[in-house]
Amino acid sequence: MFTPLDRIFSIIAGWIDQNAILPILYHFGWMEWEELSFDWMLICVYGVFALLVTYAICWPLEALRPIERWSSRKAVLPDIFYTVLARVGVLPIVSFLVFYQVQVWVNGFVVDHGYIPPMLETLIPPLLGHPVLTFLAYALILDCSDYWRHRLSHSFRGWYALHALHHAQRQMSFWSDDRNHLLDDLIGALWFGVVALAIGIPPLQFPLLLMFMRFVESLSHANVRLSFGWLGDRLLVSPRFHRIHHGLLAAGRVSCNYGAVFPIWDMIFGTADFSDAWPATGDRNAPEAMVSGGYLAQQWGGLTHAWGQMRAGHAKRKAARRQARPLSS
Repeated sequence: MFTPLDRIFSIIAGWIDQNAILPILYHFGWMEWEELSFDWMLICVYGVFALLVTYAICWPLEALRPIERWSSRKAVLPDIFYTVLARVGVLPIVSFLVFYQVQVWVNGFVVDHGYIPPMLETLIPPLLGHPVLTFLAYALILDCSDYWRHRLSHSFRGWYALHALHHAQRQMSFWSDDRNHLLDDLIGALWFGVVALAIGIPPLQFPLLLMFMRFVESLSHANVRLSFGWLGDRLLVSPRFHRIHHGLLAAGRVSCNYGAVFPIWDMIFGTADFSDAWPATGDRNAPEAMVSGGYLAQQWGGLTHAWGQMRAGHAKRKAARRQARPLSS
């Protein structure tokens, strides 16, 4: 059943599809994508709406109760570019298009070999006929998988050097969530995609799930002195809970509070820190290009930093092996 808001979004998406997208597809001979073009545009419209909602909620909170006051917000500008790129265009279209094509191929392969395509509702029958509960179950499973991806990204020298781009920001705000290296984003997309395929998330729900989770993540990065109380902080990741993860002392390969949406995974796996603290953010070991450079400078700085860290790790292991060799008599 459609709500009035759904109808408005569908009208907007249909108008853009008819007047902009379909003419482009026709011009380049890509009409095989005609059946999907409306879905692409609908997801983009939802992305714009989600971005506006995020701004409408987070900006006043940062203005009213900031943790830090900055004389200049110039360092935040690249983060805004990251967010628009990820929320409105690249993320929703690519995630839907690639995920849809891969899911069609996987389901066809499974059916051809006499099996039923994976679906969470078949694994947990009580979820059948309960779309809200199913959506929540999808979010919990994806968030658990993202907890381990995030934790692993802090565990390996080269991978963390890429991820350090996300931690390098000294002026963390609600725009900072999408501040990631492209290679780190690619790993995350593949990780999410595999899990989503394994539990049979419908293609149209996949980007919508990401949008819901990204809203919570944007709020958790906000420069706002806000917690959800003793119980609330244990149900949903709050700005206070996540700021500890971005603190200077937590940056690096030993950290805490890896959960993106639900703190339960940190609580279960022993990495939760509910301290009442509002530390300064950043990573002292990140090159300055990753801290204050523009988009391209940050991307290149991440590559060179990762390469340097992998070389340093290789040299350290090589030296350790030499020291472990028995002395010749």
